[in-house]
Amino acid sequence: MKVIEGDICTAKGFTASGVHCGIRKSRTKRDLALIYSEVPATTAAVYTTNLVKGAPLAVTKENISDGIAQAMICNSGNANTCNADGVEVAEAMCKLIADELKISPKDVVVASTGVIGQPLDITPIKNGIPQLVKELSKDGGNNAAEGIMTTDTVKKQVAVQFEIGGKTCTIGAMAKGSGMIHPNMATMLVFITSDVAISKDMLKKALSTDITNTFNMLSIDGDTSTNDMVTVMANGMAGNPVIDKDGKDFDIFMEALNTVNVHMCRMIAGDGEGATRLLECVVTGAKTEQDAKKVAKSVVCSSLLKAALFAADANWGRVLCAIGYSGADVDVDKIDLSFESKYGKLEVCKNGAGIPFSEEEAKKVLSEDQVDILVTLNSGNGKATAWGCDLTYDYVKINADYRT
Repeated sequence: MKVIEGDICTAKGFTASGVHCGIRKSRTKRDLALIYSEVPATTAAVYTTNLVKGAPLAVTKENISDGIAQAMICNSGNANTCNADGVEVAEAMCKLIADELKISPKDVVVASTGVIGQPLDITPIKNGIPQLVKELSKDGGNNAAEGIMTTDTVKKQVAVQFEIGGKTCTIGAMAKGSGMIHPNMATMLVFITSDVAISKDMLKKALSTDITNTFNMLSIDGDTSTNDMVTVMANGMAGNPVIDKDGKDFDIFMEALNTVNVHMCRMIAGDGEGATRLLECVVTGAKTEQDAKKVAKSVVCSSLLKAALFAADANWGRVLCAIGYSGADVDVDKIDLSFESKYGKLEVCKNGAGIPFSEEEAKKVLSEDQVDILVTLNSGNGKATAWGCDLTYDYVKINADYRT
């Protein structure tokens, strides 16, 4: 198992592209992306828990109800949410790209991201699709990753290589997500490709199981989006024996998928809107895994703590405060707490009470671009990790004029 330099096209049989079609006013930004598999691929997806959902999610859910897809199209700049003709537009995107690729519209995953509540004109998409298909290539991953970005400042891509049944297999992924991100999915779109041969049921099991420890443990700002979706397409072109039951091969695939998803979580959290540092909260010693998850989520969601860490202020009481209202079964008199970064480790709390530390050293530890919040509850074997970022002035600036 190794992380390699790669992207959404690294797995066998996948190509991608990204173009500017005119949804965005800026002609320097790509706003339409495509991923294509040479052959129909086993496909699974998970969706936002928000009751208000973007029309593309409903269309995708219907299209992949048979567990098969061959292409994914996504636009940025407009979320296609809360529009009277949203489903009609999403279906039109599927048909237009399917006609160009000569596949069935029912084999298309469709996604949109951007502003909510603004009508999405199909015209620029229709005009851009021929060029989008023309530019499909094994080198198109970067352009596709750019085409799905909104307030993201960096492209988010990763690839992992591993072996199943004597065959070299690959998982590649790209994601977008910077704000409106909160546990139970968020305004993020994650597209995963693999050349592994795996059954529909096992692929669905793998994805739905893994997100509970990855994307559902990620928070930027406490807002759960309307459009988030994680999709995985596996076309079987690696030639491994089909994974159709639990066992060693499935465990290897799960480990690879988790590696990809953890990388995506860290990239998304590190690129939170206005963020200056990635926060990773690691909770150990909880009575149960569920208690550990509650604590970890609560800590990374604390606006007070996020603001303190923006200033590199070791205001550790805010961590305990977040633990206290997390709803977890915790013995507060057993809590140990440390902050850690590339600079070093700083212990600030033992058995629920503060211990002396150097404010000067604390500043240095908390000024790095990643800060780990290490919570030990000393009450059991439950553990969990959650990801977030600091809360800065720029977050307010970005979201104050996001629509304009």
